[in-house]
Amino acid sequence: MSKIYVVGIGPGAYDQMTGKAISALQESDVIIGYTVYVDLVKDHFADKEFLTTPMKKEVDRCVLAFEEAKKGKTVSMICSGDAGVYGMAGLMYEVGEDYPDVELEILPGVTAATGGAAVLGAPLIHDFCLISLSDLLTPWEKIEARLLGASQADFVICLYNPSSRKRHDYLKKACDLMMRYKAPETVCGIVANIAREGEMSQVMTLKELRDTQVDMFTTVFIGNSQTKEINGKMVTPRGYRR
Repeated sequence: MSKIYVVGIGPGAYDQMTGKAISALQESDVIIGYTVYVDLVKDHFADKEFLTTPMKKEVDRCVLAFEEAKKGKTVSMICSGDAGVYGMAGLMYEVGEDYPDVELEILPGVTAATGGAAVLGAPLIHDFCLISLSDLLTPWEKIEARLLGASQADFVICLYNPSSRKRHDYLKKACDLMMRYKAPETVCGIVANIAREGEMSQVMTLKELRDTQVDMFTTVFIGNSQTKEINGKMVTPRGYRR
């Protein structure tokens, strides 16, 4: 049976991949991915065949992977972070219905939530949720409902895709929504370029976050009502009694 690994490569640095991910890439004949992600791993697996597609060509990328596997090649489809968190794993299973003779194996990776949390300190120690502010695939009304629901339930919230050229005010809109249920003094943090060149982090209040400029390479963390700042780090208590 032909085999495709769907591999989360984490932030992109070789030493932040799991051992299993590295083994899968070494074992593969072909590595397929979005151009930017392929560039992150190319130097470490120089003897492999690389195939890329640009953004918004995700279905084509999946079909390409299955067609290569049908030729008898071992294929790795790579995603940044974790393949099952805003990654390609789900789409690979959907496209894979047309390729019953190809086996899929999903390999997890460090996603921006956990990678960024490690930089900020310990913001995700209690219940948290991930919400993407990108409305390319999700209507803004649904994103708004999720922001309000999570804020009312006092979740720590981690935001992916907080801003882009077309969505420059989405973080401000999100903060205004969250402040209906969260105090303006809520401890928050941002991390840009996690584990890559130019990594930057900052801890601030929700009110300050509202007016902070971020980009697509920034992950945003909004604390719950117990989250505090300790020596410049963002820390959410688990609730253990001293």
